[in-house]
Amino acid sequence: MIEPVNNQHVVVLGAARSGVAGACLLKRKGASVFVSDHGSIAPDMKRRLTEAQIDFEEGGHTDQARGGEYAVVSPGVPTSAPIVRHYLDNGRAVYSELEMASWFNQSPIVGVTGSNGKTTVTYWLQDIWSRSDQSSIMAGNVGYAFSDYVEQTQPDKYAILEVSSFQLDHIHSFRPNIGVLLNLTPDHLDRYDNSFEKYCQAKFRLLENQTENDWIIYNYDDSTIREYVHTLTNQKGAPGALPFSSTRELDRGIFIRDQQIIFNIHGKEEPLMSKDDIGLQGNHNLKNGLASALAARAAEIHNEAIRESLKQFEGVEHRLETVRTHKGVQYINDSKATNVNALWYALDSFSQPIILIMGGRDKGNDYSEVFELVRQNVRAIIAIGESADKVERELSDKVEQFTKSTTMDGAVRQASKWARENEIVLLSPACASFDMFEDYEHRGRVFKESVNKL
Repeated sequence: MIEPVNNQHVVVLGAARSGVAGACLLKRKGASVFVSDHGSIAPDMKRRLTEAQIDFEEGGHTDQARGGEYAVVSPGVPTSAPIVRHYLDNGRAVYSELEMASWFNQSPIVGVTGSNGKTTVTYWLQDIWSRSDQSSIMAGNVGYAFSDYVEQTQPDKYAILEVSSFQLDHIHSFRPNIGVLLNLTPDHLDRYDNSFEKYCQAKFRLLENQTENDWIIYNYDDSTIREYVHTLTNQKGAPGALPFSSTRELDRGIFIRDQQIIFNIHGKEEPLMSKDDIGLQGNHNLKNGLASALAARAAEIHNEAIRESLKQFEGVEHRLETVRTHKGVQYINDSKATNVNALWYALDSFSQPIILIMGGRDKGNDYSEVFELVRQNVRAIIAIGESADKVERELSDKVEQFTKSTTMDGAVRQASKWARENEIVLLSPACASFDMFEDYEHRGRVFKESVNKL
């Protein structure tokens, strides 16, 4: 059901980027809007609300926040929050900002989700579209709220959206024409009763409104995803499914044979290019590239644009981003690595010894999956943030040197003292950033500033 907006009184919960963007969109569409945030509201967000003549409160939810005909919730506000429960327990709807924005969408949507790689794939898809003859907008969990861009949508322009599990928690009609499932590993379990199954079900909601006219692009090598998609596609009216794999040949989708990337969309094999020509290194980026190529083909983007992008796309800020080389030591910013699986990918990407800066707000991390890579590839660890003691307990005996730092600047200075020529200083936290920073981008910027001061 799509709620009416004009002349409705709507409460928006959470006043970060997406909440404020959603509030402004609702206001433009004729709603009476009130914004409420449990914490403090950033000055630039207050300014935007004031300019839009939207009333707001901060530092807690008063009775005014309980008076909406329905609520629109920001991704940072959990379903368990008392204000959200108030609406649900009283039979009033709660919608995510992504869901509400989609009510005004006119574009076909590519929706990308997964535990790791979704930002890279979203940017990669945008790069492919930019090299083709099709126009697009990019929004969602990449930091550009869909509410700020949805009025630019039109039937001949794709909307390429990164979609988080939090944004999917409160969808009702949101439907991507092409849904991309990259991978599933434990993440954000603190928001899902420490249940991996509940977290997976939240991710799978990306597909729940798809029809037989839509596509699922999915990771065949991820058994959880593969089994779910196989069950789903056996149902009547299911969307078409196209798998990608970097480890085995497939009779449909995209795969590798003799180092060549091969499409098989309509029962006919088409060589695309050598996998060694993909510009981004690492097996995880091979998978990201395959997913991007397959989603683009499902949207009927021609092979020339796909091939050019796979060769030339340079990646995403804060994702294995080279900051500088100083005194023979390479400094890498992987601040977007907010879970253990992302750390695993980072450690697997380099052959040189690593000085690792990690830690932050722990989300129920199990570090056992990186034990062997830490032993093999990491010479020293500098732990930061709330999880520093846990990192020490779990990993300090697996490296030559270990210490803790209370600041990023101190961590970078210590890393520079320990690092030797031809080694790597890697920020790959495996944790959320909210204990010390506004978000992972802020954390990455502070790291880069510290590195550039050396």
